[in-house]
Amino acid sequence: MTSASYIFLAGASRGVGREIAQYLTAQQLKVKALLRKAAVASEIEKIGIEVVLGDALNIGDVERAIVTDEPIHTVISTIGGVPSDVERPDYPGNKNLIDAAVKAGVQKFILVSSIGAGSSVVAASPQVLEVLGKVLAEKDKAEQHLIASGLTYTIIRPGGLKSEPATGNGVLTEDPHIIGSINRADVAQLVGRCLNSDRANNKILSAVDRNMLFGQREFAEFSLE
Repeated sequence: MTSASYIFLAGASRGVGREIAQYLTAQQLKVKALLRKAAVASEIEKIGIEVVLGDALNIGDVERAIVTDEPIHTVISTIGGVPSDVERPDYPGNKNLIDAAVKAGVQKFILVSSIGAGSSVVAASPQVLEVLGKVLAEKDKAEQHLIASGLTYTIIRPGGLKSEPATGNGVLTEDPHIIGSINRADVAQLVGRCLNSDRANNKILSAVDRNMLFGQREFAEFSLE
């Protein structure tokens, strides 16, 4: 990371994305965020982030934001939909971000996905798959597009998300069978630590709080050091 390059964040308006925005600015990093709604822009600008208005579902907006003269080191995407969305951004929005990142020569892409996507489908209960199956399938397509893009990537699949303050007990694992909960603020810390970790390059990692596991399965924690 050079002081001249940016972190580009998609999904900063809420949830994990908002937590990542706060984490990155606390680290004095230069952050640019893509936001759909001008109403949220002033809140994000207050914490020191440059805002570009646009929709991840519009490739023109995405390219205008990412393919610029200002170098972007890493793109971080937390965008995702809910089952009620008419058009979910999980795949098409992330595809646009990935394609623009390739065009811009971005060095790294961190995708926040979900346990239950891809190989971690084995960890999800039948009830979860019944409710979220279509969303998880879209997330899986986004993961596959990123892997095939040629970009250096890290895919982080959090478990069930909670809004309490960080516990510091968030852990990563390559074991796709692990499932549990994790606070959004802890996911943000793990994403931030992956930024400068070469060990996280081209890895798919599940993220859980070691004290909020569902079941007592033994697993190996993944070290970013």
